[in-house]
Amino acid sequence: MFWPMCAVVMGFLGLAVLGVLAVRVFLEAQRLGRQVTDAARRIGRAADDLERAAVGAARAADSL
Repeated sequence: MFWPMCAVVMGFLGLAVLGVLAVRVFLEAQRLGRQVTDAARRIGRAADDLERAAVGAARAADSL
């Protein structure tokens, strides 16, 4: 009777460990998603700045 109970307890402990790891993975995936969103926003701003600078450079080149 001891070994079947031990196997059941070990099974529940294994499921608990998997649950904790799943929560950690979920939280890290959310954090990564926020970082990707932030990086995309920065890239968009940098592209806009580059476009404005290119327009200014083109106007300066035309005036020469």
